[in-house]
Amino acid sequence: MTQLTLTQPDDWHLHLRDGAALRDVVVDSARQFGRAIVMPNLKPPVTTVEDALAYRQRILAVLPEGSAFDPLMTLYLTDQTTADEVRRVDDTAETYAFKLYPAGATTNSEAGVSQLEALYPLLEVMERHDVPLLVHGEVTDPGIDIFDREKVFIERHLSPLLERFPCLRVVLEHITTREGAEFILDSRSGVGATITAHHLLFNRNALLAGGIRPHFYCLPILKREPHRQALLKAATSGNPKFFLGTDSAPHARQQKESACGCAGCYTAHAALELYATAFASAGAIGQLEAFASLHGADFYRLPRNTRRITLEQSPWDIPDWQRCGDEELIPFLAGETVQWRFISAESPAARPG
Repeated sequence: MTQLTLTQPDDWHLHLRDGAALRDVVVDSARQFGRAIVMPNLKPPVTTVEDALAYRQRILAVLPEGSAFDPLMTLYLTDQTTADEVRRVDDTAETYAFKLYPAGATTNSEAGVSQLEALYPLLEVMERHDVPLLVHGEVTDPGIDIFDREKVFIERHLSPLLERFPCLRVVLEHITTREGAEFILDSRSGVGATITAHHLLFNRNALLAGGIRPHFYCLPILKREPHRQALLKAATSGNPKFFLGTDSAPHARQQKESACGCAGCYTAHAALELYATAFASAGAIGQLEAFASLHGADFYRLPRNTRRITLEQSPWDIPDWQRCGDEELIPFLAGETVQWRFISAESPAARPG
């Protein structure tokens, strides 16, 4: 197969930042994807519908001319979130979900939830209004090994939460472990998971073997090879519980290459090419459309995109750096060769026949 044409995908987990950085990175996502669930962990965080709508307007204002990219907004769940705000999310067409960050779990998560069980009354309101909960699934207990934090979160918090709220739609974001994939497979309907391209392609050797490579550092952190294999099996299985979420997260070069580097991999510049590489490595390129274009839209109860995009097997070199506001951004796999290339996105009317 030298070309692959599929329904235009969506990104169900994306960081766009704000200000000058937003202007420079949004073009990468808008070039390939029809829609994206936009993360709310700005400084200050997006905690109200009013905040989310204002942020959406800032995104739309810097899109390339003619772009049809649609940002789907989320709110940052905090200890102070109110039932009225949940109802406003339900009533507002442009807002889609709440994002749960355990306090201190990842970038800009300081305002996150300190005790999940204390928010059960609020989750009852979310369940009643059918507002999805998007979960960064890691505990932050310093006594728990960083490579076990997803597994422990599922055992301690997510499993009892799903039992307590049988109708709450939940996405376990960017799963990284065999336990995470198995948990999703065994869960009831209304529970799904996003998987990143970098967790499908790499294990923790990429981060640690031969020296620390900060541009492979992300949270949740890369895991052992059996976990990567389990994720790849889940993503290519055709199971509708698994769908694309890049977790593309831009950080300036000096914030990554420092004594305390930031967590996050910037993959938006080559998102579909990286996913195609992963699926092709498993001999499952034919399953990419369902994972990238169909399952997420169905979970969010949105119409599938009508545009089509084309990828081609054609090697190209990822640039060494790109602009991000006033800073340099090092894209994931900078300077390396990728075997798939995004060619075009066309509307159905533009295609012959």
